[in-house]
Order: sequence, then C-alpha cells, then structure tokens
Amino acid sequence: MIQETPSQATPGKLLENILYFARTLRDAGLRLGPSAVVDAVEAVKVARVGDREELYWTLHCVLVTRKEDHPVFHQAFQLFWRSRDLVEKMIAMFSPMADPRTDEKKPEAAQSRVSEALFQGAPNRELQERQELEIDASFSMSEQEVLNSKDFAQMTAAEFALAKAEIARLRLPVDMITTRRFRSASSGQLIDPRAMLRKSMPSGGDLILPRWREKRQVQPPLVVLADISGSMSQYSRIFLHFLHALSDKRRRVHTFLFGTRLTNVTRALRNKDPDEALEDVSTQVLDWEGGTRIGETLRSFNRLWGRRVLGQGAVVLLITDGLERAESEDDLAQLGVEIERLSKSSRRLIWLNPLLRFDGFKPRAAGVRTMLPHVDDFRAVHSLDSLSDLCAALGRAD
Repeated sequence: MIQETPSQATPGKLLENILYFARTLRDAGLRLGPSAVVDAVEAVKVARVGDREELYWTLHCVLVTRKEDHPVFHQAFQLFWRSRDLVEKMIAMFSPMADPRTDEKKPEAAQSRVSEALFQGAPNRELQERQELEIDASFSMSEQEVLNSKDFAQMTAAEFALAKAEIARLRLPVDMITTRRFRSASSGQLIDPRAMLRKSMPSGGDLILPRWREKRQVQPPLVVLADISGSMSQYSRIFLHFLHALSDKRRRVHTFLFGTRLTNVTRALRNKDPDEALEDVSTQVLDWEGGTRIGETLRSFNRLWGRRVLGQGAVVLLITDGLERAESEDDLAQLGVEIERLSKSSRRLIWLNPLLRFDGFKPRAAGVRTMLPHVDDFRAVHSLDSLSDLCAALGRAD
C-alpha cells in the first residue's frame, strides 16, 4: 500500500498515499468524509512539508477533530509512514494468534485497531493455518469468551466495536435501598392513620377501616469520578461508553471526569446517541490526557458537588490508577483527607483500577497507599468480564 517514504515520494505518490492514509483512519474509527481528505491534500500542498514531523502535524490539524482520536492517528501515522519491511514485521507482531510464550512488548493503545484497519484483507498463510488449528483444539475458548476476557487496550477495531455493543447490552443491577419515607400498601404491619382518617371523612367518622403503609424503596444515586489523564488514555474511551450506558439505563447518575481539573459531564452523557454524547464530552473537557491531581480534584468535588449529589445513600465509583502527581507530603496529606471525606459522605466507595489486571500488582505508589484504606471495594476494570462483575457487585448488599 505504501509506495514510498514521504521524503522520497513524488508529489503524485505522496498525495496518493495521503488518500490511503485517510482511508486507514476511517476504517480505524475516525469520522472522515471526502471533504476532509481533500482538505488534507490541499494542506500538504500549501504547507510544503519538508520532513516527516511537518507532515505529521499538517495531517493532524486537518484529520483529527476530537481529542479521543489523537491516539489512533498517532499509531496510524507511525505504522503507515515507514518502510514496507517494518510494516510487514508489524503484521506478525500484532497477529492475534501469536505464540503467548513470547516476551514481546504488548501494542500500545489503538495500535491493534489501526494495524487491522491498515492491513485488512492482507493474505497470511501462516495465520490461516494457526487459526484452523485453534478452531480444532479440544478445550479452546470460544470467541465470545476471548472477547470478554481480553484487555480493552489490546482490542482490534472489530473487537472494540463488539465490546461497545456488549456494553450497551449489559444488565444493570436493581440495587434498592429502604428510605425513611412511607408509601401506601395493600397490606402489612404498619397502620397508616392519616389514610384511615381521610377515608373515614365521607361517612363522618362513623366507619373507620384499617389502612396500611410500608417503607419506600428507591435506587440510590450513582456518582462516577473517572480519571482521563495520560496514564488512563487507553481505557478512557471504552469507559465513556460504559458510563453512557449507565446514564441511559439508570436514573440519577452523575458523572465527573478529572485530570488536573474536575469537569461535570452528566448532561452530555444523557444524550441518547453515544457518538454525539462522547463528542459533547470531548468539547467540554480541557485537560484530556494530561497530568493527574487526584487530591485537588477530590477537594473540588467535596466542596462544590458533595452536598448536591451524595445524598440518599449514594454509591461512588472512582475510576483511576491512583498515580497521583504529588509534589510534596502536603499533597499526599490533602489526598488522604479528601478521600476520607468522600468515603464518609457516601454509602459505598468502589475503586476501579485497571492496574489490578496484573497478577503481581502491589500498592507501591504513594497515592495508592494513601487511598486504599478508605475504599469499601477495590476491583479491576479492564475487560468486559470485569464490567459484568462490577454490575453484579453493585446489585449485592453492602
């Protein structure tokens, strides 16, 4: 597909490769129409790019319109604009049937989706033979089981689309709590004196029949604090789809995103269309894939939003890897104070950490050690299975 490197390509070959590159980005999930491709070609002509970096940023300015598309564009550019020999090595590296005993480094975020969009349809005899052997294996896992257990960061474009569909079909829990308020009941053990007097008024109080009441049950509010810093970038996109599904199927879901600042995206995620909802979110959030200031963010939430959204036994989901950018001991002390206040203000505080997918995970980071004593549940969140387990945990009693 790639005929020459950018530095050696003639203008005609370069423009042709830009067309193929835009097609690759579209297959990888970017929203690109014919007008965007024409604009990219015109931008390259006007800018008169002279090296690879200038070509990168020229195409980036035209083709990347959403913040969550940056990782996909970056990986696509790294794979596309290089020699054919290196690209063929990438095909073998990203093969889903690769030998699991190899110690090769896992692909970064969006690399699998980009490589599949770039090399879709390419023949690979060895890959086909391995697939046939895998299908004939006696105790091999089904495709659905592989998808459910696969890390979100390692999914291809097709698997990512299937994962979004599975998230939309997740069965959310019906976790009801008993309140102090009452409602009318047809029978029971509690007499409702007000209802009895009200019903006896037509007869002048001569006929008083028993009326009953019971404690009212409601679904508690669900408050989500999701980390969108650079260390969480490979999971932020799929988490937003999960949060959109929560907001669409459950009442009183309040969603906040944070990196170095706190952003309330509750209204944006209430949009029925997931793509429009995520686009609204991307326009509101200004600190996407930046640093992490968990302590300062929790302080802002407790001071500005805690009393508004943490009533009636609210459950808090804290989605972060806990890698706090603490510059001093005072920052860690502030983090400890704020996470303790958040824990005491909520009925349950559930920490979802994608780092728990590693078997050898240990809380060595200072931020993790500070936060861990104040959470009620510490869970991994990196696959469809982990999200299903989370839904089941939300439905169980405390």
